[in-house]
Amino acid sequence: MRMDWVPVSAALLLTGALAFCLGAFLMPRSDDAVDSLRIVQEQGGQWMTAAAILAIAAVCLSLGVPAILTLVQRRGWATGLLAAVVLEVGFIGTAAFALLMVFFHSLVVTGTVEAHGLDDVASETGLSVFFWIWIAGLYVGELLLAIALLRARTTPVWVPVVLLLHVFTLPLSTLLPEWPSKGTSLLLVLGFAGVAIHAASPENRRRLG
Repeated sequence: MRMDWVPVSAALLLTGALAFCLGAFLMPRSDDAVDSLRIVQEQGGQWMTAAAILAIAAVCLSLGVPAILTLVQRRGWATGLLAAVVLEVGFIGTAAFALLMVFFHSLVVTGTVEAHGLDDVASETGLSVFFWIWIAGLYVGELLLAIALLRARTTPVWVPVVLLLHVFTLPLSTLLPEWPSKGTSLLLVLGFAGVAIHAASPENRRRLG
C-alpha cells in the first residue's frame, strides 16, 4: 500500500515552524559577550533546550519543503523552486546555529572562553558571513515563497501576505522589546500553517493527481 507523503511533509512543515517559534521564545536575548556568558552560566538548561528544539525545527522544516513545492507545480514554479533552495540554506543554517550553541555552551562550562575572548570570536569574518547567509536564507526564501504563492494562487491571499509581513518585521526586530520581537515569529507559524493546510487539502491532492 503506497503511503501518501504530502500530508506527512505538510505536517512536518508545520511541526518545524512551531518548533522554530518555540526555540525563538526560549532563546535568551543577550546584548554583549558578558551577557551571553552570564546567560549560559545561569540558564544553561534553557540554552541547551533552545538549541535542541532549533535542531529539530531545522530537520522538520527541511522535510516539509516538498509539501511547499506541491503548491507551485504550474504557475510560480521557477520562483517556488528558487524559494525552496534558498529556504533550505536557511534551514541548514538553523541546524548549524544550534550546533554552535551547543559548542559555545561546552566552551563556557569548561572555562575555555572568557568575555574578551568571545568578543574576538564574534568579530571573526567567517562567523559574521555565516550569520548573514543564514538570516538571508530564511527571510529571502520566505519572500520568494510569498511571491510564488501569489503567482500560483493555490492558497488564500492571506497566506503569502502573512509571510510578507514576517519578512517586513526583520528591520524592526532589533528595535522592539524582547517579547514583541520574539512574537513576530508567530507570523511565520501562521504562514507555514496556511501552506501546510492547503498542501494537504483534498483540492491540492486532486490537482496533483
